[in-house]
Amino acid sequence: MSVLPYLVAGWIFLIGCYGLATSRNLIHAVGCLAVCQASTYVLLLAVGYRDGGTAPVFSDLRPGTRPVVDPVVQALTLTDVVVGATVTALLLALVVQVGKRHGTVDPDELSELRG
Repeated sequence: MSVLPYLVAGWIFLIGCYGLATSRNLIHAVGCLAVCQASTYVLLLAVGYRDGGTAPVFSDLRPGTRPVVDPVVQALTLTDVVVGATVTALLLALVVQVGKRHGTVDPDELSELRG
């Protein structure tokens, strides 16, 4: 089993976190959150991967004759993609409303959000 997909997922997550920490724009911050979310896709697919595995379709095979990839992990990845797109769309809609109301999307200039 290779460790490379796990390292790639961690690297993508760290790149997204770095962009989020250095962001001076709310739209950029939402994009960086989407990059962090993309690392979970790589991680889930790495968990469900089997060397030499085929698609989990058993119409022409007896169960147990060949290794197959885990279909549950594939379904979780697809669900993760849908949830990630929905959250990104919601956050972008909120950023648009903040931009309309305050005239800026720079978090340092949003004085009303300070506690």
